[in-house]
Amino acid sequence: MSVLSLRGIAKSYGGNTILKNIAFEAEAGEFIALVGPSGCGKSTLLRIVAGLDHADHGNIAIAGRDVSRVRAADRNIAMVFQSYALYPHLTAGQNIAVPLAMRWLTAMQRLPFIGNLLPGQRQIRADIARQVNEMASSLKIDHLLTRKPGQMSGGQRQRVALARAMVRRPSVFLMDEPLSNLDANLRVHARGEIVDLHRRAGVPTLYVTHDQSEALSMADRVAVMIGGHLLQLADPREIYDNPAHIEVARFLGQPKINVLETRMDASGVVRFGGLVLAGERRAGETPVMVAFRPEFARLRTDEGGMLRARVERLEFLGSEVIVHARLDAIGETITSKSTPSEAAALSAGRPVGLDVVPDRVMLFGQGGERMAARPIEVAASLETANV
Repeated sequence: MSVLSLRGIAKSYGGNTILKNIAFEAEAGEFIALVGPSGCGKSTLLRIVAGLDHADHGNIAIAGRDVSRVRAADRNIAMVFQSYALYPHLTAGQNIAVPLAMRWLTAMQRLPFIGNLLPGQRQIRADIARQVNEMASSLKIDHLLTRKPGQMSGGQRQRVALARAMVRRPSVFLMDEPLSNLDANLRVHARGEIVDLHRRAGVPTLYVTHDQSEALSMADRVAVMIGGHLLQLADPREIYDNPAHIEVARFLGQPKINVLETRMDASGVVRFGGLVLAGERRAGETPVMVAFRPEFARLRTDEGGMLRARVERLEFLGSEVIVHARLDAIGETITSKSTPSEAAALSAGRPVGLDVVPDRVMLFGQGGERMAARPIEVAASLETANV
């Protein structure tokens, strides 16, 4: 049985539909990254799972229990916010202890002075302190327990927020862009820490991010959300290599995937430069999109290959060079990845040839849906090829 189950979640605000029939399940110990452009509904979905907002339709189950109308405090869910939401007047240790104090102490026991006189309060406080110290030690922040948030760096505050979420032993972790306030180097380091903590906790994690590199490097499965729709949910390699929709293909990948518009004839054949693809037969000629990743486009300085192009500009990124070239036949610009040695002979304005790895070319219909296609011919020369 899945630990977390979402079925038919829909949400609208003022006539604007934010979420449209979102449904998926998360198993114990599974890390799912929700990724998509700003405004696609990622954070809204997380708030609904947390109980901070309610869906118009659909239901949420945790460990087989329907919690759709259960208040947030009773769902046993821990959430790490983008701003970390630490109490500025409390020390790190006191911040970490908050969820335990709220769960284990009564309202009277939490009162200053009076609470200390109530039976059992001291023992509970001692148990809370022990749990806080153990969690802080595991995250290597035990030296920060007496500091307040204003006395800590962004990375230290992030660890305190994670400790506060983990100390309560939740059924589900929710993380809403927890690394967005960190600098680039610290973000890369923090990714590994979060994945390690998630594995130790052994509970499902929903991780919201707009950073595709975070999603692909951290998650067991990636959920791509665009315009309130869940377009695809799959493991990182599958979702990158075999996107189910053109918008998924366009969103994932740096630099962006090359997409060229062409047409499929009535027999289901698409001619793309020197490459011929066999697709599904259609009634008459149909507009389609041919797509391929930059790493599968090979530039040739001898001007041979499937297509002719002219270099527009080069981007040197250290271990690789991104080449932007304009296709002579249709005037569209495509990107290609090369090694520094391969790109050494290239310069802006130079004519080049272009080859595309045939079985890495994808075909999408006018509505964006993925279409079955296979290469059936590679033309021997450009003189017989059409784009």
